[in-house]
Amino acid sequence: MTTVALIPSYQPDERLISLVSSLRERGLDGVVVDDGSGERYRPIFQKVAQLATVIGYGVNRGKGHALKHGMSFIRDHYAKDAVVVTVDADGQHDLDDVERCAHEAERDQGAMVLGCRSFDAAEVPLRSRFGNTITRAVYRLASGLSVSDTQTGLRSFSVALIDVLIGVAGERYEYEMNVLLACPAHHIEIREVPIQTIYEDGNASSHFRAVQDSVRIYAGILLFAAASFVSFLVDYALFAALSLLMAGFGGAGIMSANVVARLASGTLNFALNRTYVFHSTASLRAAAMRYALLALAILAGNTVSVLFLVSLLGMPVLMAKLVTELTFFVVSWVAQNRVVFRGRRLS
Repeated sequence: MTTVALIPSYQPDERLISLVSSLRERGLDGVVVDDGSGERYRPIFQKVAQLATVIGYGVNRGKGHALKHGMSFIRDHYAKDAVVVTVDADGQHDLDDVERCAHEAERDQGAMVLGCRSFDAAEVPLRSRFGNTITRAVYRLASGLSVSDTQTGLRSFSVALIDVLIGVAGERYEYEMNVLLACPAHHIEIREVPIQTIYEDGNASSHFRAVQDSVRIYAGILLFAAASFVSFLVDYALFAALSLLMAGFGGAGIMSANVVARLASGTLNFALNRTYVFHSTASLRAAAMRYALLALAILAGNTVSVLFLVSLLGMPVLMAKLVTELTFFVVSWVAQNRVVFRGRRLS
């Protein structure tokens, strides 16, 4: 069975030549994607072209685009039962680990195989350790699955899965996270293979941009937070106005103000999340019914929480409302992502 090493590359050094040569010696075909590195790097790619297939384009478009460009080429030139293994160009992956991941994908053609590093080692850069901790938590909230290394670039899968993977949104580093999010929706099992943890020169060769690329990776939950914040402002403003108007009615006034404010903000939140956050393809009626049930459950919990904090703990009413909203934020994200808007577009 043919194994193809797909290597996205942007402004590489001589290590790329050595990597491709070593992969060829082990019997792997190489497909290297020049992600708009520029004329200065042409000599390196010319040497690589003697050992592997080199494709690319003139302007840098990001790792996600390079991976999809390479996968499209592989889909058109290899059989469906061939195996693809994605390898970083900077020498961060041990070749024995590359082969082990490929063999695992050969055994299960319907799986996405991840080469997972250990982040306990002292040589792991702090930014990598912190980034993986955050993305693991976000991924678990979004998918309900636990993956030990969401940022690994060493992945293996069959050519038969490429059509699904090319349809996943993302052009830069966020693409790899989006792939993990898409796998459960397409019933693609995720398998983990432990690999060596290698960081050469503190991972100085990485083109990952801490701020810009982190925003892209966490875009889904950031959009959800933004939609929730806008809805919260509407909810809080209505609640504040109504609770003042019904201040003389005690607990009944607080409850009524909370219900009316929640109904108005919930309608707005549903529209924002369905269109801009989860890009849902589920029927409007089905999604609305699931959302309504969730909203009723959250409303009940929200109201009980506010009354408890005010009546039993003596917390000021507006502060109680704020604490309650923050508490139910995570509950709402998980439920909407997994249940309410479970049918969604990939791009």
